Amino acid sequence: MTITSRRVASPRVVCIDDLRSIARRRIPRAVFDYLDGGAEGEVTLRENCRVFEDVTFRPRQAVTVANSELGTRVLGFDLSLPFLLAPVGYSRLMHPGGEVAAARAAGNAGTAYILSTISGHKLENVKAASSGPVFYQLYLMGGRAAAEAVIERARQAGFAALVVTIDTPVSGIRERDYRNGMKELISGGWLEKSIHLPQVLSRPGWLASFLYDGGLPALPNVVVPGKGPLPLVDINAALAAAAVTWSDLRWIRELWRGPIVVKGVLTGDDARHAIDEGAAAISVSNHGGRQLDCVAAALRALPEVVSAVNGQAEIWMDGGIRRGADVVKALCLGARAVLCGRAYAYGMAAAGEAGVNRAIEILRTDLGRTLRLLGCPSTTALDRSYVNVPRSWEAG
Repeated sequence: MTITSRRVASPRVVCIDDLRSIARRRIPRAVFDYLDGGAEGEVTLRENCRVFEDVTFRPRQAVTVANSELGTRVLGFDLSLPFLLAPVGYSRLMHPGGEVAAARAAGNAGTAYILSTISGHKLENVKAASSGPVFYQLYLMGGRAAAEAVIERARQAGFAALVVTIDTPVSGIRERDYRNGMKELISGGWLEKSIHLPQVLSRPGWLASFLYDGGLPALPNVVVPGKGPLPLVDINAALAAAAVTWSDLRWIRELWRGPIVVKGVLTGDDARHAIDEGAAAISVSNHGGRQLDCVAAALRALPEVVSAVNGQAEIWMDGGIRRGADVVKALCLGARAVLCGRAYAYGMAAAGEAGVNRAIEILRTDLGRTLRLLGCPSTTALDRSYVNVPRSWEAG
């Protein structure tokens, strides 16, 4: 049974952008811009969404499709939907339910959830909340000993796969965070915080729930031997010391016998590296435009990676998904499934678990309608014949 809320019901909320508007009004600017923003000039952030306009549909008319089948198979799991909920760090700052609420919503919808290392809830509690498969996104934060410990915890808790993000040798510069004083609000003294406090005080509902939840938590899944959980304030320094190399993947493979997904691939060369290191799936991703700006939009990079992998691993894609039609276009270009991050995180920031449920419902309804309008019986039947792709993409 899913949680509903008038705040996010139709007609007030009919698309993901409506959830974004409510989220902007509910949470402090610093938290909203952390969720909403990207690196540097945000060129890639914008292009991730805009690029879907370059791919147009080729529908089959006068075809009766009573009910399109929306499911797919990912890493051996039959999912009811071809989209998974992506890892979103700091989720507990957006709403106290955070990762637990998102995992529960994903399971209720029949899809998978990926837990970020930068989680405010223990991984055991997140896994227990979901009736579906849960994967763990691994950063090597806190060093190898901390990573070994969390991998073992994930195994014992029943996580089904590791998702290794490879595009964060350092954290990208997100200029909105600097302007909003995100660092000062999290780790500064009272004098440093003072100039940024008005934005927090202007959101009394959020502030009350944040304080009732206990304030700023440490990271319960990054436990540094001899020091305990990593404080949330140490994120950027921890990421700078946690770059993943191809040799690290070999080490991870020795510790984890289940499927490994490599996330953050944008080129055919890196896709082939991932295959050589035993990746069961590859997520074509530019980290939502939050790392290196002016790289290719994820959808634009997808054909090159699909061609390079040539069926040797599953291909996922994340970046810019806001509508069911976006999901369909990615599947037509060769993705097995897509990851949705901001789309459901806006819902979480707007209304907690009810908002996540509403985001999933919107995407599901969009997806089914788009398939029927295309005259396509199922997501697994989608291919390039259902879309027009710019000629410049064909070489990819």
